[in-house]
Amino acid sequence: MLAATAAAPLALLARAKEARAAASPPNILFILADDFGYADLSCYGRPDYTTPNMDRLANEGVKFLQAYANSAVCTASRVALITGRYQYRLPVGLEEPLTGRNVGIPPGHPTLPSLLQKAGYGTTLIGKWHLGPLPDYGPLKSGYDHFWGFRGGGLDYFTHKSGGANTNTDDLWDDDVKIHQNGYLTDLLAEQAIKSINGYVKQRKPFFISLHFNAPHWPWEGPGDEAVAQTLTNLGAFDAGTIKTYARMVGEMDLQVGRVLKALDSAGAARNTIVVFTSDNGGERFSDTWPFTGKKTDLLEGGLRIPAMMRWPGHIKPRSTTQQIAIHMDWLPTLLAAAGAGPDPAYPSDGINLLPVLTENSPVAHRRLYWRYRQNAQQAVRDGDMKYLKINDNTFLFNVVDDPLERANLKDHQPDVYKRLLEDYNEWQATMLPLDPAASTYGFHPDQLADHYSPQPVPPPAAGRGRGPATER
Repeated sequence: MLAATAAAPLALLARAKEARAAASPPNILFILADDFGYADLSCYGRPDYTTPNMDRLANEGVKFLQAYANSAVCTASRVALITGRYQYRLPVGLEEPLTGRNVGIPPGHPTLPSLLQKAGYGTTLIGKWHLGPLPDYGPLKSGYDHFWGFRGGGLDYFTHKSGGANTNTDDLWDDDVKIHQNGYLTDLLAEQAIKSINGYVKQRKPFFISLHFNAPHWPWEGPGDEAVAQTLTNLGAFDAGTIKTYARMVGEMDLQVGRVLKALDSAGAARNTIVVFTSDNGGERFSDTWPFTGKKTDLLEGGLRIPAMMRWPGHIKPRSTTQQIAIHMDWLPTLLAAAGAGPDPAYPSDGINLLPVLTENSPVAHRRLYWRYRQNAQQAVRDGDMKYLKINDNTFLFNVVDDPLERANLKDHQPDVYKRLLEDYNEWQATMLPLDPAASTYGFHPDQLADHYSPQPVPPPAAGRGRGPATER
């Protein structure tokens, strides 16, 4: 009887705490992997390792089956993600990726963190920035209250240098102060995320935390490869890495995502926190992009299709999937709507609010999306199930639902559709900034040509490939 009497106030306190949380704006944790392929999660069909912690987000929320990157490379996609608009509206969005030029997100330009900041959120970026160098650009100039991470495109996981062990290229920062800290980068970023979660919960302040991992971007170093890091002179070496190393890198990221999710649970914040996990673009060398062709830097589906999952307890049905076509620039209007805010009317989003589809069972919205990529003169349009694609002087029309490998060129069978999509592309292109001949592009080393696209039939998958959790694609 005494135990029951003592438990009653605790139960009332817990219910009151849940009621306060339900009445407050949701926290947002946005987790971004780097160069992560569509099928690099076990819940999307990766056959050679498992990702139980990241899969948890699909089990407790929604898994997107038709999610896209705004670009096939990192800087351009991150411009679209942070602004909610086609990256080609800003000079920095023409960089593929940004390497060495003094361009970036203009300070004062509305961004997802700055708009949430105005709505009363605490905002923190942990991990990769890659949207402009100091002193003119940086996370603190674009809406983040705090930054802990690196500014460039890639970083050694142990030395935290961008140019190899014997270079003076340290790139680890606490706000605008360069720091030195020992440890494996994936682990350090997760630790900072946990500290941020606990700090915001203690302050009782709604938060937006961008956790932008370096993993599984090169250099190919797992958590036990510190000796390799001390001798590495070329972080993106073309003779480096193995599938097993890649699996260890992903496995460590999965472990750290699990720690971060546990921190939300322990802080009592999980029920009122939206968690999104996705990638900045399609996968690179060791990624699995099945059932698509192409990888990073290609406007084929493998370079653009990405995993994406969203968990919002009480709002999104667990273990659900959606065929809604989505893209990076949708996250700004979607998350702002969840927070009770909206885009700056002077900078309307090119994306859409996904919440009606995800939380209200509204029908999927028809989408027409556009891409361009300077290398190999690539162009693409997706309109419904159909996709126009140009690579150099070769043009294609694919039904990417019936033919996800993009092998059956339908442009002579459906000339009216081909013509319409080409005209649509040209009309859209006229509204964007022209290509910048001085912008950087992601170049291919001759040894990497085998990874690049060749419009030849591909061998059939090995027995059993494509079965299991991902067959719902």
